[in-house]
Amino acid sequence: MDVLEAIKTRRSIRKYQDREVPEELIDKILDAAMCGPSAVDERPWHFIVVRNREMLEKIPEVHPYGAMVKDAPVAIIVCCDSSLEKIPGFWVQDCSIASQNILLAAHSLGLGAVWTGVYPLEDRVEGIRRLFSIPEHVIPFSVIPLGYPAENPGTRDLFDPDRIHLEKW
Repeated sequence: MDVLEAIKTRRSIRKYQDREVPEELIDKILDAAMCGPSAVDERPWHFIVVRNREMLEKIPEVHPYGAMVKDAPVAIIVCCDSSLEKIPGFWVQDCSIASQNILLAAHSLGLGAVWTGVYPLEDRVEGIRRLFSIPEHVIPFSVIPLGYPAENPGTRDLFDPDRIHLEKW
């Protein structure tokens, strides 16, 4: 699948088959996550790969929109190590790009995934931090459950020419 096709056909998948995701696919997805650009090449990201069923089932207890995680075979938690920050605040863009690359890579490999935001909501940050013993200088940014899709929501055309301004507003 080429990159434009992946971008245009990727959809949020919240239902998964009861089927394990091979480690080599997770490695490819994490490799793609780390290929994203970052401000002054700080690459502040860390990733927690969660396969433990008990832990996956606990995520919805601390994330009100994380119900689908309990049914996923794996989730990736994208985090920022604030000790790696060179330019304060740019880690949000860096971890957003890493999260998007995870979504696109998963889709291109035949998997489904959905971004569930953690940061900047403090209750979610603290809940995920506590659940996964994340140190204080590391900020959980997103939880991305993924697996083989058990739904096909179809594609949609999101192009809106009214949102494009040439030369000035």
